[in-house]
Amino acid sequence: MNHSQSNNLNIHFLFIAVALSVLIAGVLFGVVGGIQYIVPGWLKDELSFERVRPLHVTMVISWIFAGAMGGIYYYLPQTVKGKLYSPTLAVAHLVLFILTGLSIIACYFAGVFGGREYFEFPPAIAIPMLVTWLLFVANMLLTLKRYYNSNTLIFSKVYIWMWLTGMFFFLLTFLESYLWLFSFFSNNLVRDITVQWKASGAMVGSWNMLVYGTAFYVMEKMSGDEKVATSKMTFFFYFLGLTNLMFNWGHHTYIVPASPWIRDIAYVISMTELLILGNIIWGWRKTVSSATKTFHLMPYRFFTASDVWIFINLILAIAISVPFINRFTHGTHITVAHAMGTTIGINTFILFASVFYLLRLPEGTTSLKYIKAGFWTLNVSLLIFWVSLIASGVTKTIELSNGGTFASAMQKMLPYFYSFFIAGIGIFAGILLIAIPALISCIQNVRQNRLVSIQSVA
Repeated sequence: MNHSQSNNLNIHFLFIAVALSVLIAGVLFGVVGGIQYIVPGWLKDELSFERVRPLHVTMVISWIFAGAMGGIYYYLPQTVKGKLYSPTLAVAHLVLFILTGLSIIACYFAGVFGGREYFEFPPAIAIPMLVTWLLFVANMLLTLKRYYNSNTLIFSKVYIWMWLTGMFFFLLTFLESYLWLFSFFSNNLVRDITVQWKASGAMVGSWNMLVYGTAFYVMEKMSGDEKVATSKMTFFFYFLGLTNLMFNWGHHTYIVPASPWIRDIAYVISMTELLILGNIIWGWRKTVSSATKTFHLMPYRFFTASDVWIFINLILAIAISVPFINRFTHGTHITVAHAMGTTIGINTFILFASVFYLLRLPEGTTSLKYIKAGFWTLNVSLLIFWVSLIASGVTKTIELSNGGTFASAMQKMLPYFYSFFIAGIGIFAGILLIAIPALISCIQNVRQNRLVSIQSVA
């Protein structure tokens, strides 16, 4: 194995190691935020809630992107049956990704803000963020270009289209999210809010494309059935997801006096995407042999869990997409429940399936026992957390609708704050039981590959 091949093998494990690290840290800050809900003023001077929230959100989003990118760095060369175009670019991407992330964390700890939702750090840091993404996109496109002529069937795979769509739309929505820097947008409240929420909503669609594309790749390889990634139904889901990405953000803007047709389209689209995805995963599970379930035990379990959470979250997504209901739920913990169900129950579980597909941990190992315990701890805790958030949101809506004050609503919501805090600790424990063994395994794989590389050179 030459040096280039070694880098090619290591880079995905390095990205996943970084992803797992920020996931652990992000959930830890979530627990800290939960404590501050029930003990107001805790760490107010050292680490106030306005610092904890963006730390939590930024790290969890970084986990999704880094986890997806780590998988793609390995899956794309496997798909084209070749090498990554430039391991050097990939290393530069990783180093800049880490340095940019550390800069953002330092700003939050210091209380230096200046941005908007998802990107609350000073706008200047957006420049290195943009560069990291351009390095990633360039490497992927050049890899595809190198092997396209010898393997024209590459583009028959839906996950290639999903990855490319996710890459392109992240760039677009990232740039859109900074249009508020121009007076044409910032001087008009309706225009500013509409564009900002459009960018943020569509950005969620961009990382969904990266994650769902990863899911289709792993499902194809686990089942050995190429129809998973090439069927008409799968491509229908892709185009539905693309439409959802471009228009579903409208359900965030029901309270903005924008054109009604935008909200109507968003409402119709939001009814369908998760249902189709859930149906595809459900159908795929029937095609997986018992031998494959044993060999890929953890990926199969996480895909099964994600399928359950897709249908659970679908019910809530349909409800809060109804304009009349959305008037009362928008801005309450019901919206947070939807976000948490999607982020953990769907995206995180799919990424865990990808991570354990790559790691191939042998059955019977001690680490696998911890991961199984973490799997159940995480699922049960997430369900309690999810229900508590919905109950909290319903309580607030009822109290305010009946003429109550915000203070009285918060008082009645307090029992649910305690329950979702306890469940949050359970989520953190489950994440630790899953992520730490995976992180250790990633580091061991990097060391092993590096040792093989040194021996081959010698």
